[in-house]
Amino acid sequence: MSFQAYIDNIHKKTGKTPEDFKQLAEAKGLLKPDMKAGDIVAWLKEDFDLGHGHAMAIYATLSPKHADKIKEKK
Repeated sequence: MSFQAYIDNIHKKTGKTPEDFKQLAEAKGLLKPDMKAGDIVAWLKEDFDLGHGHAMAIYATLSPKHADKIKEKK
């Protein structure tokens, strides 16, 4: 499955885009320079019932080193 397919499936399941998740993570205080994948994954699994792979895809969109790879649909 491609990265974009993960993002598309997450949007279908939750109705949320990577930008929506970024705003929610900011509101929860999860976006920090030292943020851990485990914290983000646990939040996404608990609050949105995402699987590990899908949660990691969202983590990748939140991580500054991966954010430039996002191709969000408009």
